[in-house]
Amino acid sequence: MEPEDRRVEAMPAILDTVLPVYLLVLGGALTRWVGLTRSEHDEGILHVVIHVLYPCFILDNILGSDEIRNFGTVAWAAGLGFLFPVLGWAIAWGVAGALGYERGTGKRTFALSSGLQNFGYTAIPVIEQMWAAGAMAVLFVHNLGVEIALWSVGVMLISGDRSVPWRRLFNGPLIAVALGLLLVGLGWDRHISGSPRDAMHWLGLGSFPLAIFITGALMMEMIGKERPSLKASLGGCLVRLAIIPAVMLGVAKVLPVPDTLKQVLLVQAAMPSALTPVLLAKLYGGRPAVAVEVVLATTLVSFITLPLILVWGRAWLGL
Repeated sequence: MEPEDRRVEAMPAILDTVLPVYLLVLGGALTRWVGLTRSEHDEGILHVVIHVLYPCFILDNILGSDEIRNFGTVAWAAGLGFLFPVLGWAIAWGVAGALGYERGTGKRTFALSSGLQNFGYTAIPVIEQMWAAGAMAVLFVHNLGVEIALWSVGVMLISGDRSVPWRRLFNGPLIAVALGLLLVGLGWDRHISGSPRDAMHWLGLGSFPLAIFITGALMMEMIGKERPSLKASLGGCLVRLAIIPAVMLGVAKVLPVPDTLKQVLLVQAAMPSALTPVLLAKLYGGRPAVAVEVVLATTLVSFITLPLILVWGRAWLGL
């Protein structure tokens, strides 16, 4: 455990860490509100982020990382990355039933959106500011498991279909993680240096600020399009920002996993809901309005809960 005086100082330090994330979200929302950014540009920007900038950022952080040369760390990270979203969906499904949701009225969409944390862009700057570089590499391996869970169990949940769109897994970030793990495993990552590595680093630096900025703009697009429902907002916050963090931190406390993975799990536990379920609800006949409300509510409330969970969780896990 850290000394008492360090815990007292932790809240201001963590607030300083997470505040830039929300300022970027706010900046994106404001520029969309005043018309400086346009919705027709979103798709092109997101394609560049997902297929170019983000893969460069992933490779830049994985290559040369000693943390993921350990097979046990890789297995735990990917395995828990798969397990926790599935567990979160099961919890959210139970809460949805208790709230009176039924199939056809948003039960599947509520479960998918409440059970899945914003595992990528919002988590990246928090981990980068709070922990050493090794935690970032572990994050991307963890996210490999999350992506597999999302495009298998998650799609089956929202669609009610047992078929899995495996082709969706072949995207820029997952290919970058797989390539990075291969290069590290073979020891070839040590030979990637000089100008190519510098160019990769520069491209990667722009990935998460731009992604978070556009996220804010997309959220502004969502506001006011559907009548809010207290059931979705309060239920989503209960699941995503209270029940699931308690479960994740409880499991992280007892599992024999390295501290770098515990650091990743702590940040993941504190995250609001992801945006991806909004898109999946549109693609697979769900209720996008329910997903939008859960995303907006958990994001706004996480202004308060995120630093609290990080402070308390760090003391609980002894990080």
